[in-house]
Formats: sequence, C-alpha cells, structure tokens
Amino acid sequence: MSTDLRDLYQEIILEHSRKPKNAGVLEDPTAEAQGNNPLCGDRITVYVKLDGDRIEDARFDARGCAISVASASMMTESLKGKTLDEAEEAFGRFNTQMTGKEAPELAEDDELSALMGVRDFPTRIKCATLPWHTLRAALKGAGDTQITTE
Repeated sequence: MSTDLRDLYQEIILEHSRKPKNAGVLEDPTAEAQGNNPLCGDRITVYVKLDGDRIEDARFDARGCAISVASASMMTESLKGKTLDEAEEAFGRFNTQMTGKEAPELAEDDELSALMGVRDFPTRIKCATLPWHTLRAALKGAGDTQITTE
C-alpha cells in the first residue's frame, strides 16, 4: 500500500473516531448487544431498529480506541437500509478481509477499506471487528450475550 493511500486511510479513521457517525443510544431499538475487548479496553453497545427485515437505523455507544470507534461509525453508516441478509454478507466479507491470509480486494470508494491497514497490526484486528461481531449478535437475537474478543 502506497504511503499516500496509507495517509488517506489514516485520515478517514481519525475523522470517524473524532466525529463518529451514529454515535449514541437508539431509543426503542428492535435489537441490541454489548461487546468487550478486555485486551484493549474497548466496550461497545450496538443498537438496531428494524423495519421488517431491513435495518432502518443503527447506532452505537462505544468507549475504546480510535480503530474500534471508527469501525463502528463506518459499519453503522454502511448498513443502514440494508436487509438482514445483506448485513450478514457484509459481516462475512469484512471479517474475511480482516482475518484472511490473502490481501483483500479494496474498493476505492468504500470507507471500510481504510480499516484494511489494521491487518498489518494483528493485535488491533479485534478492535476493528468487535463492532461487527456485536452487531451480528444483536441481529441474531443474542442481545443478552456479551461478545468478548480474546
């Protein structure tokens, strides 16, 4: 990855962590779940409001590192309006890209691509994936389960 591209991606992550989109508690959510990464101290609650099988709204409340907060911000933005099947596909794609052995194919117009630089720091991958695992738990009805990435 070129230095210029790395700088751009770093700016996107910093912008989302400083001014996260969809941060805060969602009133009357259809589903919610909590996540925790004890190694980093990241804690997140993800809230989802469904309209049938479509994600009408998604919000999060997080205390954690810049990567975790930025990932939650980008995730909620990217999944609003998606169906549950589309959200599951997005989870699978993101998780595979973050944890796979082969370098992911990146879409230049996709802010989530900014998080792929985290792959160079294996201990930080859990920071980026925690919001996604927490969202998945909420959508699967495991809202009382606390997701812990260890």
